Amino acid sequence: MKATKLLYMGLVALGLAVLLTASLGRLHARQAGGAAVTAVVTIDSDDIGGVVTSSKGPEAGVWVIADTKDLPTGFRKIVVTDDRGRYVIPDLPKANYDVWVRGYGLVDSPKVQSMAGKNLNLTATLAPSPAAAAQYYPSNYWYSLLQVPPKSDFPGTGPTGNGISELIKSQGQWIEMVKTDGCTSCHQIGDKATREIPKNLGVFDSAAEAWDRRIQSAQDGVQMTATMTRYGRGRALKMFGDWTDRVKAGELPQQTPPRPQGLERNVVITQWDWATPKEYFHDEISTDRRNPSLNANGFVYGVHENSSDFMTVLDPVRNSMSQIAFPVRDPKTDFSEPHQVLMPSPYWGDEPIFASKANVHSLMMDSQGRVWSASVVRPPDDPAFCKKGSSLPSAQQFPLDRSGRQTSVYDPKTKQFSLIDLCFGTQHLMFAEDANSTLWFSNPGGDVVGWLNTKMYDQTHDEQKSQGWTPLVLDTNGNGKRDDYVEPDQPIDPTKDKRIKAGFYGVSPSPVDGSIWGTTLGFPGGIVRLNPGSNPPATALAEIYQPPWDNPKASTQGFSPRGMDIDRNGVVWTVLASGHLASFDRRKCKGPLNGPTATGQHCPEGWSLYPTPGPNFKGVTSSGSADTNYYNWVDQFDTFGMGKNTPIATGNGSDALLALQPDTGKWVILRVPYPMGFYAKSLDGRIDDAKAGWKGKGLWSTYATRAPWHTETGKGTTSKAVKFQLRPDPLAN
Repeated sequence: MKATKLLYMGLVALGLAVLLTASLGRLHARQAGGAAVTAVVTIDSDDIGGVVTSSKGPEAGVWVIADTKDLPTGFRKIVVTDDRGRYVIPDLPKANYDVWVRGYGLVDSPKVQSMAGKNLNLTATLAPSPAAAAQYYPSNYWYSLLQVPPKSDFPGTGPTGNGISELIKSQGQWIEMVKTDGCTSCHQIGDKATREIPKNLGVFDSAAEAWDRRIQSAQDGVQMTATMTRYGRGRALKMFGDWTDRVKAGELPQQTPPRPQGLERNVVITQWDWATPKEYFHDEISTDRRNPSLNANGFVYGVHENSSDFMTVLDPVRNSMSQIAFPVRDPKTDFSEPHQVLMPSPYWGDEPIFASKANVHSLMMDSQGRVWSASVVRPPDDPAFCKKGSSLPSAQQFPLDRSGRQTSVYDPKTKQFSLIDLCFGTQHLMFAEDANSTLWFSNPGGDVVGWLNTKMYDQTHDEQKSQGWTPLVLDTNGNGKRDDYVEPDQPIDPTKDKRIKAGFYGVSPSPVDGSIWGTTLGFPGGIVRLNPGSNPPATALAEIYQPPWDNPKASTQGFSPRGMDIDRNGVVWTVLASGHLASFDRRKCKGPLNGPTATGQHCPEGWSLYPTPGPNFKGVTSSGSADTNYYNWVDQFDTFGMGKNTPIATGNGSDALLALQPDTGKWVILRVPYPMGFYAKSLDGRIDDAKAGWKGKGLWSTYATRAPWHTETGKGTTSKAVKFQLRPDPLAN
């Protein structure tokens, strides 16, 4: 390409000289009142590029957002300026765009209309006050103002004592509930919608009373009310009320979020609106995680858990979305949530907008491009083949009477669903790398881990013979095989093994040895390794490893895993409520891995804990990040560009995905600045064209908050599919 270069002297009053280019797009800038700075931006006919300046000069590390409604669904791209304020938004579909600047220390600049192929210099607007600047901070910076009860208040002494439940024994356990095993497991807290009391909620004598009313106005008010009671209701309401009172009085976050640096400035974020304002997402899937080149440039699928019985489909090539109705086998299947609200909502009044029966939770794609899900097929009472007296080997070992979800598979070629009845409950699911393409399921709170031999199912369509499950049994007598066992509430017997109640939440088959790993929720929680053995219903043995907690042999303490994944070396990665992304490498264990002492705290040396970025809760001196990490994923095949086996956590309070560089312990924060409220529950990576460099691959996720009306664009907001790509530099196009 040939470009015409025009050079002229800048104006001192503006603090900047700009060299305007011809249509092919070379632009030079000279900073007045100091050393000369030359900025050059090259754009193509489908790019927008230029320089961002404020009254202080070039603005580095700020976002430029291009948004349009001209396409079949809402579309936007977001990039970051380089160290001289330059930016390039690449590969824009033909449309009219509103373009503006957002950044920490700024308020949003006026929106400017533009089209691709244009040079567009933008003027950033400095924030007139710290309070104005703080309105753009992620929610965890505001949530960090929450005053957690001091360590001296634990264990709780109940309603006649300090108001904290007697069941909560430590400050760490309280933090676990304040975060992903309680308040923030479904949505952010700290965003504007939650740090303030909505005016149309009503008039109350205190903020604590307002909070009591607010949680009953939620679509899932029953669950939120129960969570508040688990704390010790009065003490918890007082804590949240005190927080909102201080925010209302003008208290601001004590820390300022950093602007993007280094690799963070190379990120390109693309968003598509999908689904409806009354639906929230739980999961998305774009490819087979074992072969991320599958389904290249194809549809991305998402599901809505409690909110609707649809699977939403994004076509990222045509920039369009569609919906597919999700069936249940038995029409008598009830709604997954009470089809009522306890109290009127400030957003929806008395309308119960969540109306799902299938309750589709998680997705995986197989080698044929079919989409598997954890979904409800029928009411919870199990059929006879699951129960005592059945001929199924798993039922003979451990009969089951009820299950919450089962599974289903959608074939895009035939556009048909197959509903598969399972005896055990399901939540997350993942394929093993074995000859049977075994699909393993998590079952949090349950007694067993279950699987489906999908090769057998495809060949026979026999849902009974294709499934199996096993209880979790520790080899506490240390003889290397499974024997008769004592129950979870019974003491260890040196002649027997011991069954534990540690149903998986996350689940990941190891690509190294065929073992199956899962997380178990609670405090301090743990991770479990399952060795299926030659006849899994009868031979499977488990090992449990708790994060180092009150363990004098460990230099760092942590607690309460939730999401998890595994890398190509068999190292397990999990997010902890203590504010860590943690790895566990079983190869580092020095002591015995079975026997009477191998009950959780026996391998602290296997753990490495990496504190997540961002502020702690107020008054918390040990690790207690105000950010929430719902889940994590390992980029086994370098679908993003940071290298193979890069672990990535969801930053549910920081509007981000958090990618860790394990060799250095440094974080790359993949922040989504608009609309504020990005909250991911799942992600995966796809390679569309291995020869196309950064343009041929990327990460996929979605806004998965249960309350999309809490995002900054308010009621009427739909969720967004989000693609993250990593350029070699901030100006690559």
